[in-house]
Amino acid sequence: MSAASFQKAAAEVKGFEVLPPDTDQLKLYGLFKVASNNNIADAPKPGAFDFKGKYKYNEWKKNVDAGMTAPQAQQQYVKYVDELRPKYEKK
Repeated sequence: MSAASFQKAAAEVKGFEVLPPDTDQLKLYGLFKVASNNNIADAPKPGAFDFKGKYKYNEWKKNVDAGMTAPQAQQQYVKYVDELRPKYEKK
């Protein structure tokens, strides 16, 4: 799995005709943040009433806490986009 494959998959998601459900979007977000080598320690924690931000932060943190590496996250991201593509891509 290459970084180019990951970048292509990330671009494809932005072009989906229909947005995937929140659960799928959260999974993609968490994988993307790890795959992009973003450091969770540098990210501000969401506020008490920022529920969407908390869900996103927790999904990202779950992957980090599991010890997921950037290459692993890239591979899982591409695989997940492949699963979602038939349902949400432009036809």
